[in-house]
Amino acid sequence: MNFDYDIYSLESYDYDLPKERIAQSPSEQRDHSRLLVVDRKNGEMKDEQYFHNIISYLQPGDVLVRNNTKVIPARLIGTKEKTLAHVELLLLQEKEKDTYLCLVGNAKVVKKDTVIIFGDKLKAVCTEVLDEGLRKFHFIYDGIFMEILDELGKMPLPPYIQEQLADNSRYQTVYAKVAGSAAAPTAGFHFTDELLDELKNKGITIVDITLHIGLGTFRPVKVDDIRQHNMHSEHYFMDKETASILNQAKKEKRRIIAIGTTVTRTLESVYHKYHEFRECSDDTSIFIYPGFEFLAIDALITNFHLPKSTLVMLVSAFASRDIILNAYKHAIENNYRFFSFGDAMFLK
Repeated sequence: MNFDYDIYSLESYDYDLPKERIAQSPSEQRDHSRLLVVDRKNGEMKDEQYFHNIISYLQPGDVLVRNNTKVIPARLIGTKEKTLAHVELLLLQEKEKDTYLCLVGNAKVVKKDTVIIFGDKLKAVCTEVLDEGLRKFHFIYDGIFMEILDELGKMPLPPYIQEQLADNSRYQTVYAKVAGSAAAPTAGFHFTDELLDELKNKGITIVDITLHIGLGTFRPVKVDDIRQHNMHSEHYFMDKETASILNQAKKEKRRIIAIGTTVTRTLESVYHKYHEFRECSDDTSIFIYPGFEFLAIDALITNFHLPKSTLVMLVSAFASRDIILNAYKHAIENNYRFFSFGDAMFLK
C-alpha cells in the first residue's frame, strides 16, 4: 500500500468543519434526517433526502445489528462534604455493586476518601484516584439507585451541543433497553418503530447487542502517533440467539450491517477473539484504525464524526481515509448536519 500521508499521524484525520454544520438539535422526525450513501470500494456517492430511503439499499437476508444500550442521567453535580466546593461527576462504568468509574470535572479537589453530597438522598466516597481526571466512587443511598439518578442526574449531552433537550427521549434510540451508557449510540437515532417494522417485512433480520458507552468511545486523541492512544474499556454483551443468527448469516454469506461504531467494535471484538460469534459478556478496549482487518461486518450505518476522533479513524479503516474525507467534504458542501444529532452515512 502506498500512501501520500502518514496513516498513523493524528493530523491525517483532521478536516475543517464550519461551526454551523454541527447539529444542535435532532430532526423533527427521526427518519427525516438525510442519508449519504457511499460505496466504500470506489468512493461513489449518492445523496438521499430522507434516511428512510435506507430501505432501498437493504436486501432480504441482510442482518441489521443494533446496540440496545440505554443512556442513564449520568451527570451529577454535588458539593464536597467539608468545603462545599462544587464537583461534577460523569458516571462512566459500574465496576462493582454501587461503585462507578467517573470522570471528575474538578478533579484536583477530589482525593481518596473525599465525600461528595448530592442533595439529601445520595453521597459518594472516592475510593481510588486515577489519572486524567478519573476517579472511582462508591455511592451511598437509600432506595433504588436508578430512581435516585433519574431524579438528581442530568442527561450527559456532548459538550458541542449548547441547547438543552425539551424531550430527553430524543437522546435515546427507540429500541434503548438496557440502562448503563454515558452517551448514546447516535447512529440509531434515525430509526423509528415504523421503519424497523418495514425492514422486517422486507425480510431483513434485526438483532441486538449491548455495549455500554463510556470514555473509550468519546475520549479525544491527544497523541501525534495514534498507535500510542490508550482506549478505555467498555462492557458488552451478546446473547445466544444473536450469536446463532450472525453465525448462520456468515455461513450463508449474507450481509451483516452494523448500526454504528459501537456495534462495529463489539462484533469485531467478539469475532477476533473467538473466530465466530458466541454468547459472551466482556470488556473491550479495541481501537480500530487503518490497517485493521474487518472480520465481522459487511456494511456500516454511521453519523459524521468529530475531526481527529477515534470514530473517524474507524470509518477510515472500513472504507479508506481518502474516501471518508472526500465524503465529509461533499457533506459539508451540501449542508449535511454533523455529529450526534446530525445526518447519516451508509458505507456499503
